[in-house]
Amino acid sequence: MIRFLLRRVAWSLLVVWVVATSVFVVYFAVPHDVARLVAGRQASEQTIRIVRTRLGLDRPVYVQYLSFLGRLSRGDLGESFLTQERVTTIVARDFPVTASLAAGSAVLWLVMGVGAGVIAARRRGSRTDRVITGLALGFYSMPPFLLGQLLLFFLFFRLYMAGIEFFPPGSYVAFSDSPLQWARFLVLPWLSIALVTAATYSRLTRSAMLDVLEEDYVRTARAKGLTEGRITYRHVLRSSLTPVVSQFGIDLGGLLGGAIVTEVVFGLPGLGREAVQAITTQDLPIVMGVTILSAVLVVAANLGVDLVHALLDPRVRLE
Repeated sequence: MIRFLLRRVAWSLLVVWVVATSVFVVYFAVPHDVARLVAGRQASEQTIRIVRTRLGLDRPVYVQYLSFLGRLSRGDLGESFLTQERVTTIVARDFPVTASLAAGSAVLWLVMGVGAGVIAARRRGSRTDRVITGLALGFYSMPPFLLGQLLLFFLFFRLYMAGIEFFPPGSYVAFSDSPLQWARFLVLPWLSIALVTAATYSRLTRSAMLDVLEEDYVRTARAKGLTEGRITYRHVLRSSLTPVVSQFGIDLGGLLGGAIVTEVVFGLPGLGREAVQAITTQDLPIVMGVTILSAVLVVAANLGVDLVHALLDPRVRLE
């Protein structure tokens, strides 16, 4: 187990290094003048030289790269070109919003997706199965921004016009300020992500459970007189969760890096919207910081998935 963990951690660090190197090459080593971009189009050559010296762009590329890795190892993501604010400060301010969005959405899509998949598998070929499959296909085909706009129209605008002001249009309230208002402002963004994502988990769970139901040990369990509920939830569901866990690690890790569309639609001040604004203004350190953070979160999520696999399926060999 220890060897497996060390091997996975080593591979994870390698992936993060590759992503960080790629980010450095794209933004600093390719042939374009970052100093002119920071100083502005109307800046004089003297101003551009000062900016280039301040950013260390007058040094050889390999020296810049080693300096970049050194700062990154210390958790230093640099400073914003526009506001001179440290990127770590910006990330620390915006990440709780994105984490709140991701956590609530993940709980909803797991409950809805896995629950619907279990029901559909147990009632294979029935009307319930066909309804669940049809709804899953419909939500799976729907772009998140469209679902978000529909939720805003029907659950905010139409209700607001009718005198019901339960669902707010956007913004964010911190959990520490008011847990109830925190959930109230996030319920529509949660639904816009969860309904689309739950469709994938419903199909994954149904497909995996149907495969496991054909296994010999399931027929043996039935022959021993075990109830269908015990067979489904104690044996079949546990073995069927492996693809669900794999998908969950990818989805959660990516969502923690910033749900760009949802945050923009609902006006949430998270990492996704911050990245969009940074791309628009060419604020490269923020874009780099969010990109590297996203890679770290995805790698960490996948590392957790590998460990959960071993707990769910004893056939997984770690040595």
